Amino acid sequence: MITWREGQVRELLPGWDGVVVVAVDVGPGATVPALAYPALVGTPAVGDRVLLNVTALERGLGTGGYALVVALPDRPDAWPDAGRQQDVPGHLVKARYTPLQAMVLGVDDPEGEHHAILAAADDLDGMPVVATDLHSALPAVVAGVREQAPDARVAYVMTDGGALPLAWSRTVAGLREAGWLAATITAGQAFGGDLEAVTVHTALLAARHVVQADVAVVVQGPGNLGTDTRWGFSGVASGEALNAAAVLGGRPVAGLRVSQADARERHRGLSHHSVTAFGRVLSHPADLPVPDAAQGSPDAVTACLRQVQEQARDLVAGAPHLRLVEVGTEDLLPALRDTPVTLSTMGRGLDEDVAGFLAAAVAGRHAARLATT
Repeated sequence: MITWREGQVRELLPGWDGVVVVAVDVGPGATVPALAYPALVGTPAVGDRVLLNVTALERGLGTGGYALVVALPDRPDAWPDAGRQQDVPGHLVKARYTPLQAMVLGVDDPEGEHHAILAAADDLDGMPVVATDLHSALPAVVAGVREQAPDARVAYVMTDGGALPLAWSRTVAGLREAGWLAATITAGQAFGGDLEAVTVHTALLAARHVVQADVAVVVQGPGNLGTDTRWGFSGVASGEALNAAAVLGGRPVAGLRVSQADARERHRGLSHHSVTAFGRVLSHPADLPVPDAAQGSPDAVTACLRQVQEQARDLVAGAPHLRLVEVGTEDLLPALRDTPVTLSTMGRGLDEDVAGFLAAAVAGRHAARLATT
């Protein structure tokens, strides 16, 4: 199940917050880029011997072209928190029973400063919660919120359907650096957020009562898993997240996955992922924002948006818990062009899939309107 390699660090490469990237010699004439999480394995240096997991790299899967550093076996002084684990508060274990399970202090942990707040919290006080399928939608959703309400506090709740370490996301690193996110909260087996939570429920309660967020956005980390079946995709959790929001007294907002350019028919127009997650998994009342093709849409995407409107009407007709909300797209394209991170979904940029990013942005715009009314 795991493909191992051993190598020696040749050089340090540009990384980002929470991530060190190195070039590793793994054999005669063979060098691979490898990613290390210092909080898990320590900080590698040139000359270190490293153990690598190259399973996904050799299959060409979703590691972004990196091997993963598993250990620095010869330099224990570089290991994180060496000899100090007993002094570290918290007892939440993430990535449980894997070789790299990590212990963290949970926002809902009895040892933490926020435990009393979470012990008493049981309601989101009407906070809008946007949930959507792909991590790549996150900056577009936040752009929509900020275009409508520039001072809104947005909390990002990362679920565990994709990457487990939040540090893997360069998108989140860029949004945090630009001040676009008030806080990040990692739920379930995901870890590395400003706050750690056992469940999406406590993550949402923390967003409202600890972060004082106006809007929460729930989406898995990078690395969506799909199988070309109706139920076998990690984005199913977006429907479950909105069920949690509804149960807790939030205002659920379903962020549609849309594409004008996806080569796969099942994802063109309104993706079948959204149909399943929001039409079948979601069972509580929720708003379904749809871009209004008649208001401010570029000519090149109007046909796609009109198709999505029809598909959304069909979806709502068979799912009475959904309320269709047509949202204008005026001024959203300039807002999307002004994001502090590069917009990219399945390898397509903004100009290649305008409809997809507009669909995410109108969910953010609608949530911001709910937060201010």
